[in-house]
Amino acid sequence: MKALVKSALALTALLTAFGQPASAARVTWNMAGPLPESNFLTQNLRFFVKRVDELSKGEFKINLHVANALVKDQETKQAVRAGQVPIAEMYIYVYGNENPVFDASTLPFIAGTGEKAFKLWTLTKPHVESLLARQHIKLLYTTPWPMQGFYTNKPITSMDDFKGLKSRVYSTKTARLAQLMGAEPVQVVMSEIAQAFATGLVQTMYTSPQAGVQSQAWDFAKYYTFTSGGHRPMNAVIVNQRFYDQLPEEFKTVLREAALDAQTRGWLESETSSTEHIKELKAHGMIIQDPSPEFMAQLRKIGIQMLEEWAAQTGELGQTVLKEFGKK
Repeated sequence: MKALVKSALALTALLTAFGQPASAARVTWNMAGPLPESNFLTQNLRFFVKRVDELSKGEFKINLHVANALVKDQETKQAVRAGQVPIAEMYIYVYGNENPVFDASTLPFIAGTGEKAFKLWTLTKPHVESLLARQHIKLLYTTPWPMQGFYTNKPITSMDDFKGLKSRVYSTKTARLAQLMGAEPVQVVMSEIAQAFATGLVQTMYTSPQAGVQSQAWDFAKYYTFTSGGHRPMNAVIVNQRFYDQLPEEFKTVLREAALDAQTRGWLESETSSTEHIKELKAHGMIIQDPSPEFMAQLRKIGIQMLEEWAAQTGELGQTVLKEFGKK
């Protein structure tokens, strides 16, 4: 029965994705986006679908559905794999339990700048593409989240300030970071951050200025300690391989060109967006502080430890990354 239902869903998605063409060349897809309209990552998806429309002269349309309206964010990869949706944006790093290679972008305090994050992605990309290809998924492009920092109700001077606190986490690596800092990790999805703080489920979180604005962090936190790096969690736009293979060659070219344009724009926006978001945090009364040298040294030490742990799990790739980023 389950197999029959899944087959019916896949068939429905296939028919919907290609729609009722006005001509033989016309294609329409539905795309799933996990974040709200205001998020810069969603705005970059809007740019991507617009470029597809422009480059195809209106013959290839992608209808973007945001804020988990089409698929829940934790189910995105499976939905694309099964063909329920032909294309979607996913959080690569939430699949670290499936394979530690997916965790690479959330290794903290080794590749927080844009340049280093891109170098890390260049090393890991072929391995991510291979893992996705085994699941009949094609990787189109990636965009990193901005630099990260800590939201708290008290000023942070050292690691001791986190002992015993419940920390919101969103991946295996952010959970490990919380543990090594002496905090208790609590898994909370983006849309439930404010509620988690309001109910006392968590007392601190490590994330970007963008995420702080999106969750209105000023309602539950007073301080933001901006580490000007940390790590750059990676989002990816992925396509079901069967849908891609069935496209006319000119539309495959359109997808690739639009993806390159969106990736370039997304990486640049990720570098510059934090300035405006920090201004907004300040405007709502939050205190922005730099980490003390002592605190940064402690964080860097944890980063090296986590890199060494990850390298031990990822074979030759891990050793390559460790050689490149493991300098103490």
